[in-house]
Amino acid sequence: MGDMKVVIDTNVVVAGLRSRTGASFRLLELIAAGSVDFVISVPLFLEYEDVLKRPAMRRAMNRTVQEVDTVLDVLAAKSSHAKLHFLWRPQLRDPQDEMVLETAAHAGAQAIVTFNQSDFLPAATAFSLDVIYPKDYLARRTSP
Repeated sequence: MGDMKVVIDTNVVVAGLRSRTGASFRLLELIAAGSVDFVISVPLFLEYEDVLKRPAMRRAMNRTVQEVDTVLDVLAAKSSHAKLHFLWRPQLRDPQDEMVLETAAHAGAQAIVTFNQSDFLPAATAFSLDVIYPKDYLARRTSP
C-alpha cells in the first residue's frame, strides 16, 4: 500500500523536524527519497512555510531559516500539486484544517496523515478519506 496518496498535516512535518526518532521523521525521509505519494496545494504549502519559519518554532526544531527553506524545497519537489478549483467550507472547526481537507479531496487522496484525528472527523469520511497517524501510515506501507 506504498502507493496510497496522502496529504500531510503541518503538525506531522513539525514533529518530523523536532525529533529524528519518530514515525514523522521516517515519513519525511521517505518523502525525500521520493517513495511517498504526497500531495500539497499552494495554501497548504504556504501554511507549512508560515508555521516552520516562526522564530519560536525554528528554535524548538533547532533549524535555521536556510534549513527550513531546504526542507520546503524538498517537500515542493517531491510532492504532486492539487489545484483547488472550489472550496467546500466550512466543514471543520479550524480554518487551517480546511486547506488540508480540501487538498485531500481535490487530489483524490486516500488519507490525511495527522496527529489531530478529531479535527478532521467526521467530515473526512464524507470524502472517503482515512485520517491516520504517521505510525499507521508507515504500518500500511509495509503490510500486504
